[in-house]
Amino acid sequence: MRKSLVLVWIGVTIISLTSCVSQKKFSDLEGRYRECTDEVASLRQQRQDLENEKKELNSTNGRLKEESKKLGSDTLSLGQALRDAKFDLAKLNKSHDELLDAMAKMQSGSQTELQRLLGELQVTQEKLSHKQDSLRSLEKELAGRQKRLAELERMLAKQDSLTIALRKKVADALLSFQGKGLTVTMKNGKVYVSLEESLLFKSGSYDVGARGEAALEQLASVLATNPDISVMIEGHTDNVPYRGAGQLKDNWDLSVMRATQVVKILMKNKMIDPSRLTAAGRSEYLPLTANTTPEGKASNRRTEIILTPKLDELYKLIEGK
Repeated sequence: MRKSLVLVWIGVTIISLTSCVSQKKFSDLEGRYRECTDEVASLRQQRQDLENEKKELNSTNGRLKEESKKLGSDTLSLGQALRDAKFDLAKLNKSHDELLDAMAKMQSGSQTELQRLLGELQVTQEKLSHKQDSLRSLEKELAGRQKRLAELERMLAKQDSLTIALRKKVADALLSFQGKGLTVTMKNGKVYVSLEESLLFKSGSYDVGARGEAALEQLASVLATNPDISVMIEGHTDNVPYRGAGQLKDNWDLSVMRATQVVKILMKNKMIDPSRLTAAGRSEYLPLTANTTPEGKASNRRTEIILTPKLDELYKLIEGK
């Protein structure tokens, strides 16, 4: 609020002094006023980005807690099954001992009764052996689940730390472009670099301008030093039908060609393996907002670069491989 009041005071001062200062001083004051205004706009954008990141981290944290809760519930179920098996085993052991006692008492009795008791003893021994096998199997499965739960929690924590670190590296490298048609966010364990059409292309064109190429070169330098990051480039348009001439026929063609041009610029950095890059066109079918206003259409005309840390170990763990 204090900074806004300062800006207003500067503006009033500029207006009041226009009649009594030289043209040069007026221009200097006017320039300082514009710089202050731009700074306020940039700070507001940064605050919005931080709020969006906070919401995303809260969502990711909730998802991980839910997964941990589910695995914890499964572990409790196995623990109960183990306790039930131990109880049944104790009962069988007791029955076994009782039969042994009865058989000892019947040694002097009839041969028929002795054979009956021997048969019951054999059945009991077979059940006891089967229950012992089941108990060992349950103990082994419970130990495996506990180990898998601990490993999954470790891998999820590692995934979060990798994604957060990657987001910071990218944001730092592209700091000079943020608030000027470029945003860096984190969602679903991935980092999204969103570039507005005005930063990269002219309307209806897929040729990248100088400012856009400079931003992509900065991003390429980060990707080159992080070889375990997969990169998906998606082109997006609004719902206005494409009216250009030449080889492009519609918004599908335009979105694909824009994504492909971004890939080619990233590939100028020879340290980036092309197999890491994927170009895709989404046309008008994945909008950020409704195409009902000029502002909404402008926000939908974008190129998104989606960075995904390789999580082969985590996927193998989840699939039980």
